[in-house]
Amino acid sequence: MARHIGRRKFLATLCGAAAWPLAARAQQGSAIKRIGVLMNVAADDPEGQARIVAFVQGLQQLGWSDGRNVQIDIRWGGGDPERIHKYAAELVALAPDAILATSTIVVRPLQQATHTVPIVFTSVIDPVGGGFVDSLARPGGNTTGFTLFEYGLSGKWPELLKQIAPSVTRAAVLRDATITTSVGQFAVIQAVAPSLGVELSPAGVRDAGEIERGLSTFAREPNGGVIVTGSPLTAVHRNLIITLAARHQLPAIYPYRYFATSGGLISYGPDSIDPYRRAAAYVDRILKGEKPEAAGAGADQVRTGHQPQDSEDARARNSIIGTRTRPTR
Repeated sequence: MARHIGRRKFLATLCGAAAWPLAARAQQGSAIKRIGVLMNVAADDPEGQARIVAFVQGLQQLGWSDGRNVQIDIRWGGGDPERIHKYAAELVALAPDAILATSTIVVRPLQQATHTVPIVFTSVIDPVGGGFVDSLARPGGNTTGFTLFEYGLSGKWPELLKQIAPSVTRAAVLRDATITTSVGQFAVIQAVAPSLGVELSPAGVRDAGEIERGLSTFAREPNGGVIVTGSPLTAVHRNLIITLAARHQLPAIYPYRYFATSGGLISYGPDSIDPYRRAAAYVDRILKGEKPEAAGAGADQVRTGHQPQDSEDARARNSIIGTRTRPTR
């Protein structure tokens, strides 16, 4: 069964998009533009749904309405590389005017599938290191978008973990070693950890079994904590990671607020929703005839995310969820 849900049903339910009759569609003819969207998470992921809502609302503010003057085709990868490659080819075959791509594991297969359809990415940490763009100022090719944060932010995670759990002397670092962004984040964490007296143990996140084995083995020794890096796979498996950290009584810090709102102890990272609203402006300019480079014209054509957000588990202090707080406890 296809993993993507009905485009109109989803958007009408969450965003109030109107379903125009077929006769109206026929009258619009070529005026209707087409946008493909490829998400790295599953269709029932609340964070993924919130991102789509933000993107569609951004388009609506710019005068685009699904079923009236634009058609939006959404596919949900669910963290499965094979499925993502399949949907990348499927979306390109629809000949869209632009494609919104979420995360590293989505951008790469889309670039392999097309060198002409404009791609606007979000939730990519290192687009230059990943080979997606030539530079932030001059991305080149058919791709532009938004990078979430610089690697230096990763150094805050061991610091904050030590602040909330001073007894921690060992930390399991959950990361996907197959992508350059995780390698970069881990390098920064490695540089900071010795000054905090914390020994690091890298742990893979390829699938649920690897995550469970890694954390179960790590938890056998005392004074442990967990640092979860930002990657598509840690996002897909976040509920399992949060459950295992709680089961083994391991204090853990996460890269985005939606980990904390899902039950994680604490998070520190950029706003994961706002880039989708901002991406709507890039897509709007492409739909009006600009090339990807021109759509991001300015000092930095590939834009960076907003300032970090930090939050605690709703079970601990529900009052601060959704607000900015000081990271020091």
